[in-house]
Amino acid sequence: WGVIEGRKGPKVMLAGHADEVGLMVKYIDDTGFLFFCPIGGIDAHLLPGKRVNIHGAGGVVKGVIGRKPIHLLEAEERTKVAKIKDLAIDIGAETKEAAEKVVAVGDAVTFADGVEHLLGDKVMGRGFDDKAGSLVVAEALRRIAKEKKKLACSVYGVSTVQEELGLRGATTSAFGIDPEVGICIDVTFATDHPGSDKKSSGDIRLGRGPVISRGANINPRLFELAVETAKKHKIPYQIDGAPRATGTDANVMQLNRSGVATVLISVPLRYMHTSAEVISLSDAENTAELVARLALAVNPKISFKPE
Repeated sequence: WGVIEGRKGPKVMLAGHADEVGLMVKYIDDTGFLFFCPIGGIDAHLLPGKRVNIHGAGGVVKGVIGRKPIHLLEAEERTKVAKIKDLAIDIGAETKEAAEKVVAVGDAVTFADGVEHLLGDKVMGRGFDDKAGSLVVAEALRRIAKEKKKLACSVYGVSTVQEELGLRGATTSAFGIDPEVGICIDVTFATDHPGSDKKSSGDIRLGRGPVISRGANINPRLFELAVETAKKHKIPYQIDGAPRATGTDANVMQLNRSGVATVLISVPLRYMHTSAEVISLSDAENTAELVARLALAVNPKISFKPE
């Protein structure tokens, strides 16, 4: 993590997780094919035909997740989603021994997709959940450092890991830092594309600014301060209702030690946990500005005890 020391005051922890969903080599068969298991929540619909990178000890090995051609599928098979345990990665090896020279059981597998620009300020790529959050933390720290003389707290910027496996990195980071205030930066479901249900997931759109969550996981006073800060600095924002645990690092930050005043600020994102997630660059920039301004607004005189 990185720290910006301000005047004597509370410790503020900014957290965005750097890990992403992926796969892991589980078994290598006699003909050199790699069978795998998911790391995090993976949609099996999307796997056949995906190009992947296996991160072996000697470097990256290219592969593809194969499946029987549609011409050879029985009618019943065409309507069913292939089970992950039945899919395999082809790296071109012809024997188990050849495969084991470059990969091993336990090697991590990532999707080979890169970042590409769409129309306007939209970009697509893998791992925006939550590398977008890590980017926001770094950019917020840069902006805070430029106005350090105004800072009435110490700001800890953390790029957490293993969020997708159970919020593990934020658990240890929050314990070590012991902050009074926690600002979690993640992504959240945009509902501005076909198939979305605004009635159950809210009206969240790309290009409309960061999303401030409100609910049981969020300190009411810190939520109010985030909204007040956005209005004061004319930062566009959206609000999402979160009646229970949010499933983000904010969960464990809130419950750290004797409790931490926590808020969740998210970048809207389409197609979460696919290899072609889509975000708006203006949303990422506005999220960084809001996080920076919120940290600069924290001072020892503010009580975050709910009234």
